Amino acid sequence: MALKINSKIVDYSVVKPDEPAKAPEVKTTAPAIEEMHEKLKRPEFLEGSTYKIKTPTSEHAIYVTINDVVLNHGSDHESRRPFEIFINSKNMEHYQWISALTLIISAVFRKGGDCTFLVEELRSVFDPKGGYMKRGGRWMPSLVAEIGDVLDQHLKRIGMLKDEMDEHQLAYLEQKRAEFNSLKPQGQTEADCDDSASAYPAGAQMCNKCHTKAAVQMDGCLTCLSCGDSKCG
Repeated sequence: MALKINSKIVDYSVVKPDEPAKAPEVKTTAPAIEEMHEKLKRPEFLEGSTYKIKTPTSEHAIYVTINDVVLNHGSDHESRRPFEIFINSKNMEHYQWISALTLIISAVFRKGGDCTFLVEELRSVFDPKGGYMKRGGRWMPSLVAEIGDVLDQHLKRIGMLKDEMDEHQLAYLEQKRAEFNSLKPQGQTEADCDDSASAYPAGAQMCNKCHTKAAVQMDGCLTCLSCGDSKCG
C-alpha cells in the first residue's frame, strides 16, 4: 500500500527485517529556571510591603518598605524574592547609617543565594545606650534588631523562612495559655496585665529565648506563653 508523504523528509533509516521499527527521538529542551542574580534588571513594576516601626525612643515612626521580584512567573518554579529595601522617617538622626544599611541589604538581595542570614545578623546588634521594650512586653536590643525582626516577618510572608513552631507546638502553646487562664482568680481581666496590648499576665518574667515578658510558673516549671520554651524541656 502506497503512503502519501505530505511533509518534508528530514531523516531516514533502514529497518532490517529482524528489527522492529523505532520511533524517531524527539529532543525536548527543558525551560531554564531563572534564579536571582546581580545582573537581573529591575522590572518596571515591583510588588512590596511597608512595615511601621514605632519605638519609645523617638516620636517619629520608621517605615520599612521591601519590594519583591517574581521569578519564573506562571510556572511550577514561580518564586518571590526580595529585591530592594527602603527605610524612611522624619527623624534625620540616623540618616547616614540607615542609608548605608538600605544600600548594603539591597545589594545582598540582588546578589542572589540565601539572604535569610541577614535576620540573625541584624538581630544580634545591641545598642550601647540600651534597648527598649515594645508593646506586648517584648524586649528589643536596638533599632537595627527591630529592622531584622521586620525582615524576618517579610521573609516568612513570601515563603523564604518558616515559623520555628509547627502546628503541634502551636497547639501545645494554646493549651498552656488556656490552662493558665483557667488558673486566674475570678474577676481578673486583661486590664490586670502590664500592657493593655499584651495578652500576657502581669508579673510575667522575661523569656531568655524570645525576649518576651511571657514566662510564667506552671506545674512547678517556668514556661513561656509566647514561644513555648520551658525550663523542664
